[in-house]
Amino acid sequence: MLVVAALGGNALLERRQPLTAEVQRANVRVAAKALAEVVRAGHRLVVTHGNGPQVGLLALQGASFRPDEAYPLDVLGAETEGMIGYLIEQELENALGQDCSVATLLTQVIVDPNDPAFKTPTKFIGPVYDREQAEARAAAAGWSIAADGTKWRRVVASPKPLEIPDAGTIRLLLDHGVIVICAGGGGIPVMRRADGSLIGVEAVVDKDAASALLASLIGAEALLLLTDVDGVFDGWSTPQQVLIRHLSVAEARSRTDPAGSMGPKVEAAARFVSNGGKIAGIGKLDEALAMLTGNAGTIISA
Repeated sequence: MLVVAALGGNALLERRQPLTAEVQRANVRVAAKALAEVVRAGHRLVVTHGNGPQVGLLALQGASFRPDEAYPLDVLGAETEGMIGYLIEQELENALGQDCSVATLLTQVIVDPNDPAFKTPTKFIGPVYDREQAEARAAAAGWSIAADGTKWRRVVASPKPLEIPDAGTIRLLLDHGVIVICAGGGGIPVMRRADGSLIGVEAVVDKDAASALLASLIGAEALLLLTDVDGVFDGWSTPQQVLIRHLSVAEARSRTDPAGSMGPKVEAAARFVSNGGKIAGIGKLDEALAMLTGNAGTIISA
């Protein structure tokens, strides 16, 4: 089975953990062990990942040095794709004993420059702050901010992914038995100019939406959206919360899960299955293999 496994930001970096290379490598090592189980079970694998905390930190570092020379978000996205991809690639090779070929591909994702998301930023990036801290930084840097649980974070535009021009290259690598790490952070957002050439856009594409599109384009049979919770719940964070084990596409689309957390995952899973995918699973990273047999997480199917 060809599996696209999307590592959520919380699966790579727990909330409030420091954004150090050592902490991220330790978390990636845990993720690699879970993904290696999927490969050893005989499945082909494509890995995508989030980058919200990392791209936000790079933006802060750039702004603190020379604000007028800070790199745009598409360039920062490429940098984080390379950094996180390197860690995943190396730890996957270590977990598999160098038995498999692994490659990281910087992946462009085409968006519409007229997407209404550019007028209403919603994508969280960077560290969390108390409200007073966030408002002070927003005033100084011209940010948009929004509440993320009990904390506050910067938000940027998150347009819908329309095309992945590198999908052919990904298929070529898969045909040669390569495990591919790609579309990190939703991919590098670009737009197509009138002459057909591409140019970067100041945005961050939603990782789950890009992963669902990628999975459909390369003919994957399964999409795993891996995070730090057991799956999709009714009554989340209340004494009455109940884990939902199975959802049809119609049931998934009728839900109103939070837009800043589970909502995009449920939407992406439903879209993948409705476009011909066999199953989509949402759940814990360490239960990735069990999700493929329907024994863990929340499974969305036709």
